[in-house]
This record gives sequence, structure tokens and C-alpha cells, in this order.
Amino acid sequence: MDKSALRTAILARLEAELALQTAAAEASRDDATDADSRAEGKFDMRGQSSAYLAAGQAQLATEIAEALAAYQALAWRAFAPDEAIALGALASLEAGGQRAAYFLGPARGGLEVEIGGAGVTVITPASTLGRALVGRRRGETISLPGRGGPVIHAVTLVE
Repeated sequence: MDKSALRTAILARLEAELALQTAAAEASRDDATDADSRAEGKFDMRGQSSAYLAAGQAQLATEIAEALAAYQALAWRAFAPDEAIALGALASLEAGGQRAAYFLGPARGGLEVEIGGAGVTVITPASTLGRALVGRRRGETISLPGRGGPVIHAVTLVE
């Protein structure tokens, strides 16, 4: 899998999310300060609700901007096949005949991108899966909780 394509896809996705949240925060802020949002009675909360929404959206936009900066500063290097998994590694897990690709990134765990028809999920070192993968090498296994008990996953370092 091409890591430069992965980098491009993650950055594009974060930039799109940032633009969306920034626009939403601005729209909510405009709605909160609009003359039509003035309270018409002591129980009218339209303006205040819009202000709370704008603050939450602005906070999310800030978090996305920080994640974008973290990915731009990340050293996107190739990992040797026998190297331990660390931040910036692309790993594949296999269990029950199914494979899944994961990128160990600095932020925005759960972000999913598609590269060449294959899905890649971003995980962080703080997540359960991230903690289980950090330091592992190709061919090792990890045990993760599953619905019917622990599930053993074979680890492959893709790059």
C-alpha cells in the first residue's frame, strides 16, 4: 500500500472535516447573534442554544486543526519488515480469515480512508488496539476482547 497516498487521503479528509466544522460553527454563531434569535420571553432559549452549539462546533474545529497539524508534522517513513510497530506504522491484522488495515496515527482515531480500493482505519496509541500493537513485530499475535471471548489476531507490518 502506498503511504504517500495514505498521507494524502488522511490530510484531505481532515481538511474537509475542518472546513465543514468551521462553516458550521460560523453559521451557528451567526444564528446566535442574529436579531431574529433574540429571546421573546424568559423561556426562549434559541439564541443561547445556538451559542452553545457554536462553541461546541468551534471546539471540534480546533481539535481537527490540531490533528491536521500533527499529521503534517508526522514523519511518514517506511518501516523495515522486522521493525517494531510505532507511530506512523501501517499494520494489518488477520483473524478468522478476515484482514483489516490500521494506521497508527497521532490523532483522530476511528477515521477511515480508502486507498486503492482497500480501507484503512486510523488508530492512536491511546486506544486499546493501539496499545496492543505498539512494540509488536510481524508474525506476532495479539489477543483482543471479542463477543465470544478473546480473539487472537496475527500481526503483519505492511510498511
